[in-house]
Amino acid sequence: MGFFDGTPLERPVLCERCGKDAKVCDCPPPDVPPAKQSLKVRLDKRKRGKLVTVISGFRCSVSQLHETLSALKTQCGAGGSLDEQNIELQGDHTARVPQLLVNRGYRVQGFK
Repeated sequence: MGFFDGTPLERPVLCERCGKDAKVCDCPPPDVPPAKQSLKVRLDKRKRGKLVTVISGFRCSVSQLHETLSALKTQCGAGGSLDEQNIELQGDHTARVPQLLVNRGYRVQGFK
């Protein structure tokens, strides 16, 4: 018999939504309001000198990511995609994207 048997310290951590063990839970992450998300915008260089604007730090559902991606693609006039929890826009949009994100209610690190 262990020292912590039967106490909350011995029991596995359970998901509040589905009740499964937190290690095997497949629930989507809870949506965090845009005002509480702090995003980073950076420029990456890919094969053959292609530039990609990468926005990272999202803590929201995939549907909210798709909505934000759609709006940014339309406003920047560029293609883009999702890579895990990051948005990637084709081209150098580092001057424009931070202001667009601030207008949508997000906080952008390094932008005033």
